Amino acid sequence: RSITKRPVVTDMFDPTSELSAIHIALAEAADVVTIAPATACIIAKLAAGISDDELTCIVLATEAPVILAPAMHVNMFQNPITQDNLTKLKARGFTIVEPAYGRLASGKVGLGRLAEVDKIIGTIQQVVGRGGDLAGKYIVVTAGGTQEPIDPVRHIGNRSSGKMGYALAEAARDRGAAVKLITAPTSLPAPVGIEVSHIRTATQMKEAVAKVVTQANALIMAAAVTDYQPQSVAKAKIKKETPSLTLELIRTPDILTEVKGNFLKVGFAA
Repeated sequence: RSITKRPVVTDMFDPTSELSAIHIALAEAADVVTIAPATACIIAKLAAGISDDELTCIVLATEAPVILAPAMHVNMFQNPITQDNLTKLKARGFTIVEPAYGRLASGKVGLGRLAEVDKIIGTIQQVVGRGGDLAGKYIVVTAGGTQEPIDPVRHIGNRSSGKMGYALAEAARDRGAAVKLITAPTSLPAPVGIEVSHIRTATQMKEAVAKVVTQANALIMAAAVTDYQPQSVAKAKIKKETPSLTLELIRTPDILTEVKGNFLKVGFAA
């Protein structure tokens, strides 16, 4: 409590609480219930419907969606009993945030590390947003700065980080939309719950957008698409011994103008 500044529930029947059945009050108040980490024991209890402590009672009493983030030794996670329990819980509507591969508490390396916090939070946002004002909508978002090759090792590009496009995609997801993110190279991690396609050039982005946008309700062009591309690409690295270099450039496709369909178009200009 000294860290969170919020009440910590440890007893099913706390005589100091104003609520006689605090697990019922918490279960009814919850928008989502997240157990992170979820041990093999708590997973087994929930699969069997056992409610012998505050946490399991809350899960059995709540009508809110439940998210589990398993974390345990690899042998425990891969045990057929644990896998069977997880299968049962998925069939009952539980959302599972799969564990990561890496070094475990035992020192062994394997599958069973708690998923990254960003992945857990992203899953919570996605689950909470399922009933949002964009539920049932399909939105295509582009992000990042496209790269036009000059030769096998050089390209024309820009300094776009892709952050705005990724943020817009996540915001649409959090409001219930199904989102397709078409991204040029970035250093950003893949967002949770969003279908991602990776492209490099403006032409590739146009082709990727054209494949999916006819089914979309909106296209948000947040990518920084290069305006020009080399007329021809050298097949081998251009040697620096050349005293000067002239590049013939041609316009890249204007994606917003060229893609057609009955959907909302959103563009940005710098």
